[in-house]
Amino acid sequence: MRRDLTILIVEDLENDAVLLQMALKRAGIKDHVKVVDDGEEAIAYLHAKGKYRDRAKFPFPDVLFTDLKMPRMSGFEVLEWLRSHRECSIIPIIVMSASRLEEDVRKAYELGANAYLAKPGRLEELQNIIKVAFEFWALCEKPAPLVQS
Repeated sequence: MRRDLTILIVEDLENDAVLLQMALKRAGIKDHVKVVDDGEEAIAYLHAKGKYRDRAKFPFPDVLFTDLKMPRMSGFEVLEWLRSHRECSIIPIIVMSASRLEEDVRKAYELGANAYLAKPGRLEELQNIIKVAFEFWALCEKPAPLVQS
């Protein structure tokens, strides 16, 4: 199992991002975890633009967790963008949203999400969900990115 994954979290709510990071840490996942505030920041990160220019400091992600409801650029728009850019289309994408609406779940999968997880109410539940998701993607073979900058 590959244990050195870079995880990119796209989450506009600071409390949710902190909880996700805590869950990763409590699940024993000490990999590179990077957090951006919204979809526009995620795209800047993926393209190594601006403050994300240094790939040693901001490595290309192996897995991406994204919220759906964000300002400036929603998670749906991020999904569309990722799948339309060949160099990023290989990144496994896990949607973590408070929404359990059928239309949101369907749309996320139609736009290329690899998994859709409803945000649980307790940290212990989040920790278990994160651990299972991480271990699954750590076991999977993934191609190297076509372009890392």
